[in-house]
Amino acid sequence: MNLRPYYPVLRGTSLLRGMRDDELDKMLDCFAPRVRRYQKGEFLMLAGYETREVGILLEGSITALKNTPDGSSVAITEMSTGGLFGDVLSGSSTKSPVSVMAQTDCLAVYLPYEKIIHPCARLHESHLQLLQNLVLTISNKYFALDRRVELLICKSLRVRISLWLLEQADEAGQDTFAVPLTRAGLAEYLNCDRSALSRELGRMQREGLIETFRGSFKILDKERLRSQCQE
Repeated sequence: MNLRPYYPVLRGTSLLRGMRDDELDKMLDCFAPRVRRYQKGEFLMLAGYETREVGILLEGSITALKNTPDGSSVAITEMSTGGLFGDVLSGSSTKSPVSVMAQTDCLAVYLPYEKIIHPCARLHESHLQLLQNLVLTISNKYFALDRRVELLICKSLRVRISLWLLEQADEAGQDTFAVPLTRAGLAEYLNCDRSALSRELGRMQREGLIETFRGSFKILDKERLRSQCQE
């Protein structure tokens, strides 16, 4: 498959950030990546299996799910176009603890991990940059996981919501932002009941802290929202 139309997506990822077309040409020629389409509800990765590929989402959105002892699942994270998955797991012999499911119809490209960490004989300069990007990507995911743990250990749902909203605003660079999560998906992400989440968001809106509209949020009083996190 010709991946050139997706070069803007590839160079927008943390793994291939900033690479020129000619550099991507050389790299993909060396890697001979696998490309696959998925329908909504299909699994891109299953818990309990090893993976030796780094996946890049070219189209659509996906959710990483963690199974719980009672047989249900909790959404760990959601990714849209340009999202990376399998980059941490592919460097380990440990079986995947999570499953990755297509939230919409998807297109993904898979780079063999062995070829990422073992440059070819030509030792392209771009491949060295790729290795640096991989280390940075894994480090960033570690700190993202740390923030998620910090969020989940909060006993108060109000605090969890406040922390999440502030983090989303920081990532968006503005106080009005859209999120890919549905209300049900957000409830899973915050590990709470959907009706409880809706009630709390309603209270926060009535108190003048936020405004909500479908998949968008607007923070009206950031200082008061920060103070909620101290309670």
